[in-house]
Amino acid sequence: MSTTAEVAALIAAAVPLLGGGGYFVARATVRAARVTAQADEAIARLNAAPQAKAQDFAVLQATVARVDEENGQLRGKQARFDALLGGFSRTVNRLIYRMERAGIPPEPDDIDELVHEYMRTGA
Repeated sequence: MSTTAEVAALIAAAVPLLGGGGYFVARATVRAARVTAQADEAIARLNAAPQAKAQDFAVLQATVARVDEENGQLRGKQARFDALLGGFSRTVNRLIYRMERAGIPPEPDDIDELVHEYMRTGA
């Protein structure tokens, strides 16, 4: 690939062979240099695009890995919380049953409405 300087040097070397041309040759040289510079910039952008996409993909992969790890931790916490809730529920059920067998009914305010709902529906 030719750089702008190489193109300008090539055109400058060709000018004496073509008999000059003065103003028109100078304009052509400037235009050729601009076109070459634009082409060089376009090629540089095209070459940089895969690198930018690779960097974006690496960021995406790191984000997915972090989210997967966080989800695993949250699932573990949720499983422990569900087990604890089940343990509390069984304990409350046993205590209520023992109280009723002993003739001590719970007061209406003793059992929270959410507990009543859980005991009724299981959810």
